[in-house]
Amino acid sequence: MEANKKGIGLAALVALIVSGAIGGGVFNLANGLASGATAGGALVSWLIVGVGILLLVLTFNYLIVNKPELSGVSDYARAGFGDLVGFISGWGYWLSAWLGNIAFAVLLMTSVDFFFKGTFANKNGSLTILSVVVVSLVMWGLTILVSRGVEGAAVINAIVLIAKLIPLLIFAIAAIVSFRAGVFTEHFWQNVSTNADMSKFTFSAMTGSGFMSQFSSSLMVMIWVFVGIEGAAMMGDRAKKKSDAGRATILGLISLIVIYVLLSILPYGFMDQKTLANVAAPGLINILNAMVGGWGGSLMAIGLIISLLGAWLSWTMLPVEATTQLAKQKLLPKWFGKLNKNNAPFNALMLTGLLMQVFIIMTYFSANAYNVFVYLCTAVIMICYALVGFYLMKLGFQEKKTSNIIIGFLAGIFQVYALYLSGWIFIWAATIIYVIGFAFFTIAKTENGQKVGKGNIIASAIITLLAIFANIDLLASWGGNLDIRGNLGIDPSSMVMVYLLTAILVIGIGTLIYSILKNNAVKKVEVKDA
Repeated sequence: MEANKKGIGLAALVALIVSGAIGGGVFNLANGLASGATAGGALVSWLIVGVGILLLVLTFNYLIVNKPELSGVSDYARAGFGDLVGFISGWGYWLSAWLGNIAFAVLLMTSVDFFFKGTFANKNGSLTILSVVVVSLVMWGLTILVSRGVEGAAVINAIVLIAKLIPLLIFAIAAIVSFRAGVFTEHFWQNVSTNADMSKFTFSAMTGSGFMSQFSSSLMVMIWVFVGIEGAAMMGDRAKKKSDAGRATILGLISLIVIYVLLSILPYGFMDQKTLANVAAPGLINILNAMVGGWGGSLMAIGLIISLLGAWLSWTMLPVEATTQLAKQKLLPKWFGKLNKNNAPFNALMLTGLLMQVFIIMTYFSANAYNVFVYLCTAVIMICYALVGFYLMKLGFQEKKTSNIIIGFLAGIFQVYALYLSGWIFIWAATIIYVIGFAFFTIAKTENGQKVGKGNIIASAIITLLAIFANIDLLASWGGNLDIRGNLGIDPSSMVMVYLLTAILVIGIGTLIYSILKNNAVKKVEVKDA
């Protein structure tokens, strides 16, 4: 078997995958799950989610080896389903990346607030004005740093790795020592329900519908900690032996699941579920503080702050890599792909920074801001993951390979069903930002002398209509299952964020109409419908 002598060995590759996938989300995993699931419900949910993510990883592994000419989730979607679908996937990946950065920012400031209670975070989970200012300065500082080409500093990555793994190891040891079987089994296998006040829990015997409620409440929290697993899967291509590529990714995924299960389930044996669910974010900081005293919380907070700053730096480049790739594929205007003297996509960095700034302001008006941006980020990327799965299924039919048909279908349908259960309203909200994206897509077609096909225009019109209804809901707050404002936790007494989103939508619709009219004047015709 052909080997790469300079490649990475199996053990080192597994370690690389694990360290690359563990991010800030694990620090808020235990209390995030406890708000809607008992220990038993969470364990079964982990099993289902683990299988779903395994199918996704197997999909990426196959495509990386067998479709090396394609790069990234948007390229898979474009190859399988056309330019518009490829754009939707790439734009969604871009959205997910910078929305995830805002979740990092909120978690960062709530970690700092551990040392200065009430200064950087409010009790309802929103950030203070001071935090908004600090986060904005950090965001623009990191943007400028990345524009100067420092995003890949190995020293920073090494510090981040140590900072996040040592506190997690100490937490696991403390949780095992503090574990009490009686607390763990008290409500192990029951149906938990809450009202708007999470402190008022009620329990009843577990039923099928009761489990589905717990499963759906766990999905977004669980899938969030695997966001970025596609990058970890791609590291398998750097193995010394080709045979190590798939093995390392599977072993890495199993290791991640074990770590996540331990860190999220062990606290059920230290605190009853009601107490655990009401632990302030970041959960592991406050839980370890309760286990071992102030030094534990301080250690965890310092580790999380360093970890988040490092992750935020690394992920500042990720969104613009997505837009740069779309520009190379002629799905975005050339403006997005222009590089400065440091070989960084300055234009895309600035646009991403401006949009992040708008949504950073939202953290002041949004209760439970961390969860809001976690759900937005996760919901959008689930569409990207689903398209990757369905692309493998399509390849399976073309290659007459039954295993690929089954794996691709199950990987795609898992993401779709999970989105249906827990994230569809966040996708509905995200359509507002998709509208301006369709305008850029049309401009790119015009730049390249291509007509936008009728199928693309119809699809763009349908999503724009959904965005208009989403904005009406934000303004009127319909309530019930159609309450975007409530799900985003926007303070009813302030409409600033709603007006900002309305402005984005109006600009997007105006630009889209102008770009379509301009596209009609293109002489060279090349139609490529979705």
